[in-house]
Amino acid sequence: MSETELRVSKIKDGTVIDHITGGHALDVVKILGITGKEKGTLTIAVNVPSKRLKAKDIVKIEGRELNPQELHKIALLAPHATINIIRGYNVVKKFEVKLPKVIENIVKCANPACISNSNEPVQARFYVECEEPLLLKCHYCGYIMEKKDVLQQF
Repeated sequence: MSETELRVSKIKDGTVIDHITGGHALDVVKILGITGKEKGTLTIAVNVPSKRLKAKDIVKIEGRELNPQELHKIALLAPHATINIIRGYNVVKKFEVKLPKVIENIVKCANPACISNSNEPVQARFYVECEEPLLLKCHYCGYIMEKKDVLQQF
């Protein structure tokens, strides 16, 4: 190993989220509800040089595999992220996150007058108008939300 390399230790079991859009690792940690008080190692690398993205972030979470709802949250912020499931220090599953065309019950409409923000029994639903830059259109009021609107909710 040369003096210019940074070495990050492998995790035994858990999840590695790679190819996060540069500068968004802390947002990903936040939307996953990770506070740093959990047991297990959490490794965050920000603005790592990448051939594919110029700069990328990486998050390693020891002892935790992500559920489908968490993967959709990550896709909102990092549509090119790669998920690696680690067991016994080996990658047992590797896949890219996929932003669904319809987002349900993950974020709320930023329009305070939207029926989904009232006491009516309706679930928030959005259509993905654009992945990058992120644009979500509310099913009920047509309000267009951007990534900054999504980030404010977490």
